[in-house]
Amino acid sequence: MKFDVIIIGAGAAGLFCAAQAGKRRRKVLVLEHNAQVGRKIIISGGGRCNFTNLNAGPENFISQNPHFCKSALARFTPQDFVELVRQHRIKFYEKKLGQLFCRDSSLEIVEMLIDECRRVKVEIRLNCSVKEVKKLDKMSSSQTANRNQQNAGAAFEVETNQGTFTCESLVIATGGLSIPQLGATDFGYCVARQFGLKVVETKPALVPLVFQNSFPEKFKSLAGVSLDAAVSVGKTSFRENILFTHRGLSGPAVLQISSYMKRGEKISFDLLPTKNAFEILQNSKESRKEFSNVLGEILPQRFASAFCGTIVESKPVKNYSEKELKAIAETLHDWQINFDETEGNRKAEVTLGGVSTDELSSKTMEAKRVKNLFFIGEVVDVTGWLGGYNFQWAWSSGFASGEFV
Repeated sequence: MKFDVIIIGAGAAGLFCAAQAGKRRRKVLVLEHNAQVGRKIIISGGGRCNFTNLNAGPENFISQNPHFCKSALARFTPQDFVELVRQHRIKFYEKKLGQLFCRDSSLEIVEMLIDECRRVKVEIRLNCSVKEVKKLDKMSSSQTANRNQQNAGAAFEVETNQGTFTCESLVIATGGLSIPQLGATDFGYCVARQFGLKVVETKPALVPLVFQNSFPEKFKSLAGVSLDAAVSVGKTSFRENILFTHRGLSGPAVLQISSYMKRGEKISFDLLPTKNAFEILQNSKESRKEFSNVLGEILPQRFASAFCGTIVESKPVKNYSEKELKAIAETLHDWQINFDETEGNRKAEVTLGGVSTDELSSKTMEAKRVKNLFFIGEVVDVTGWLGGYNFQWAWSSGFASGEFV
């Protein structure tokens, strides 16, 4: 029951780390409390897995230390993972903005990872719940006074419902709190705290936003309406679609900005990012059409109807003064909305925050104060944008640790 490496978590980062360590002839055990590996991979990208982004770079990640991810991303790049996908003859395509998806099924990525692990004799145990993790001291009693010497001889004991295992190196790849229905827990953060490591406050990220109760009811009936918009908070802005839901807003641009917003902070929506709203309205100045109909020519009609009568008065365009049209144009380019809450971990794609990067080596992902203890993937305070960036972080951090465990 003794292994060189035990990895807790058979998701993207854990499996990739296991395969890499196995290539170094390390005896590796992966423990997974679910009945199958890679559950988050399977559902990702609408079942086709947005497995990387060709443009992934440090600027696409959020962390208290924005430089931390540079080393891992440089040593295992999107192109490196694409080469592996090609070796396994998985067909893929670029959807947009460097986002790569499987042409057939996300299960192909899971099968690829299992195959990589099988080739190097990695053992994977499913339905295996960890009860306790302990650090063992291999040093003699005369040496225990020196903490550094203690850590130099560190080994770990992992007690599970399938027995107790020991290892030289322990890797925590348990992910964050997002999508608890897939088995997400706070286990990784608990282990970090157990060993005295700092954990940056966590919150749901890449998550839909919920309208305040006071927000006009008409907008709450627009579920399914989508439009192109530039969404901004502070100096951060994303331009993609926004999507009205039964409770608020979703869509790529909203999910992206959710990682940056603070509770109660106003978010700005430019509803016509490629047009000059004032020029359009001026050109319709002599029109007898209702304003909602004019607006419906450049925005979805359902949205235009809700906008008129709530945000602006609904009347024929020719009855508006130039000053009123300027004010309306400004609103269309800077519609500000407050959101007090999100849809939470249940709908979040990832978790913001996690094990502090101050505690880890950016080269190896090893805890600086606890030798042979590693944290990789989403459990770490490195969160990517929407579009394959978080999977790339899983591969890169898994590779980095796999080279050293």
